[in-house]
Amino acid sequence: MTSAAGAVSPMLARLADEGATGVLVRDHGVLYLADGQVVHAESPAAPGIDVLLTAGGRLARTGWDEAVQQAGARREVGRFLVDSGQLADGELEICHLGALHDAAYFTLAPASGPTRFRYGVAHWLGRVRPVAATDVAREARRRRELLDAVWPYPEIDSAPVRPAALPDAPVAAPRQRALLALADGERTPTVIARLLGRPAFHTLLDVRRMAAAGLVETPSAPVAEPTAQLPGWVAAFPDDPDVALLRRLRDALEAHL
Repeated sequence: MTSAAGAVSPMLARLADEGATGVLVRDHGVLYLADGQVVHAESPAAPGIDVLLTAGGRLARTGWDEAVQQAGARREVGRFLVDSGQLADGELEICHLGALHDAAYFTLAPASGPTRFRYGVAHWLGRVRPVAATDVAREARRRRELLDAVWPYPEIDSAPVRPAALPDAPVAAPRQRALLALADGERTPTVIARLLGRPAFHTLLDVRRMAAAGLVETPSAPVAEPTAQLPGWVAAFPDDPDVALLRRLRDALEAHL
């Protein structure tokens, strides 16, 4: 690995070095690896690629359901969407990369729980465009730094979005107005992102920009992070001897960081 490996979790760095294939399970999401590269990511905090494609009307929900039914077991859903003429290669690649980096941002967030890896697990979407683990980690770090540069109050990311009642507040941009229309004081940025069919990170960035401009309130007290609910078939992956070994190596490496 290059010097950028310092930005990658020790376990992910080792898996990338050994060219591992499988799923890495963390507190806030999962990363799917193939030959040491990240091929997909999922997080309860980020809308999936199905939401990004269907909520905006680019793909009919029936088309997505058909692709999963016809090609999910073969792990070729992405290929089916292209071969059936529902998406162009470029469209699938752009949306896939957006969904991957969106979920990876949350998956690679600082966490206190155990990290597990299950060898041989492949995602049902299939390979679209693998991304180097160092690049995924670098982008996640860049996004975190960008949010803090815009408005250094991370508690706003998990709090219900509340419009600010200020008479001299600036006029919101069209993109922001769509978000504000769903800000009822109960919906969090993650919920709003799903309703709009937008990546969660982009929604967080909009919320922080609006908070900096005085359009939405910033919580006065820290907000408890909701527990990430990973799919049961992912969270229940058992440890095997290889994973136990990797965990011991990870713990040893992290003890010296």
